[in-house]
Amino acid sequence: MADRTPPLTVDELRRLVEAGEIDTVVLAFTDMQGRLQGKRFAARFFLDHVLEHGAEGCNYLLAVDVDLRTVGGYAMASWERGYGDFALRGDPATLRRTPWNPGTALLTADLAWHDGSPVVASPRQILRRQLDRLGEHGWTAYAGTELEFMLFKDSYEDAWTGGYRGLTPANQYNVDYSVLGTGRVEPLLRRIRNEMAAAGLVVESAKGEANLGQHEIAFRYDEALTTCDQHSVYKTGAKEIAAQEGVALTFMAKFDEREGNSCHIHLSLRDEAGRPVFADDAGPHGMSATMRHFLAGQLAALREFTLLYAPNINSYKRFRAGSFAPTAVAWGPDNRTCALRVVGRGAGHRFENRLPGGDVNPYLAVAGMIAAGLHGVEHELELPGPVTGNAYTGDAPHVPGTLREAAELWENSVLARAAFGDEIVEHYRHMARVEQEAYDTAVTDWERFRSFERM
Repeated sequence: MADRTPPLTVDELRRLVEAGEIDTVVLAFTDMQGRLQGKRFAARFFLDHVLEHGAEGCNYLLAVDVDLRTVGGYAMASWERGYGDFALRGDPATLRRTPWNPGTALLTADLAWHDGSPVVASPRQILRRQLDRLGEHGWTAYAGTELEFMLFKDSYEDAWTGGYRGLTPANQYNVDYSVLGTGRVEPLLRRIRNEMAAAGLVVESAKGEANLGQHEIAFRYDEALTTCDQHSVYKTGAKEIAAQEGVALTFMAKFDEREGNSCHIHLSLRDEAGRPVFADDAGPHGMSATMRHFLAGQLAALREFTLLYAPNINSYKRFRAGSFAPTAVAWGPDNRTCALRVVGRGAGHRFENRLPGGDVNPYLAVAGMIAAGLHGVEHELELPGPVTGNAYTGDAPHVPGTLREAAELWENSVLARAAFGDEIVEHYRHMARVEQEAYDTAVTDWERFRSFERM
């Protein structure tokens, strides 16, 4: 496991609290929907009572829908079980300041039951388990997530009140790579970049994207658990900064009929000596045998694991031909029409999973990629040939087109049950069922416009 030096040490936190520079500590975990949930503590109370012993939270937080409604059908939490507590135990390696909230520090937590056993359905725990499996081979995973968002000049409150209709995008035309276009919103982008850097994230760049008001801020890759922790911090922090500026941004996978918000995930492995596992200059396309098996595992599991990459009804609106979101279960060297794109060289040789959208839970997605890769390695799967042309028009199998299809593939996957266990498969199958049922009973604006007078 890589050295995980915290952005803020406990001793530094104590000094900042004594100096009156920090008065609040947030203890939070990432829920099924990828959101930070937790409590704000008075900093002195946190140091005296919470840092060592943790805190409690209602276990319904891993058994609710996006509206925090209690829903039946979950084994781990229900009215029949009394909706008790689980424990939030902070990981000291994640302690950081959050400069967009003055006087505040944040600590990411793992979840445990009162007997100390882990809450296995927790996204962070799911990733930890796959990282442990990877460690049995002597490997450490490194990951980077490229998260896009759409920025609007409206406040979150105004957007809500208006039913998210008639919003004004921060840019009125395609600003992909446009320095002028990003310059128009640079004050906000600059604030997000600088304050994320002050929170311990290593910022690489910001660039415009194709949809109106669409942008991406990229951060340096890191050890996989750290990357996923930082992803959650960034996603929450960017929304909070936008709200403070009176504007709104969304990471939803597909806001309108134009380009959606993607979250491409890059993954590579290193051995115990820190050497790259995927690179081999003598291998085809510079790939080692391990990388070829690992990539073959991605292809073998992609359809069955799509639920981990596209967890919501809206996620599947991205998968359209010619959209730069993939439809084909295929790989290619530097080919953006494929679901899996091989990029880099030497120590930077890696593959990119292009399925996830901005709504993805990074812990679940990276756990899925590792589990799929280990399946390929342990069964020495052979990698088929690459797609060098347009994968949208090829004959490769397609990714699932709906949440319903993806959930059924996940539920019936022998591979998923072997990698994650029945409890996790059933838990996240039920999450999809709850989402699907909510959608199936909703009446949309599209239906009203189409049917009110003319049907």
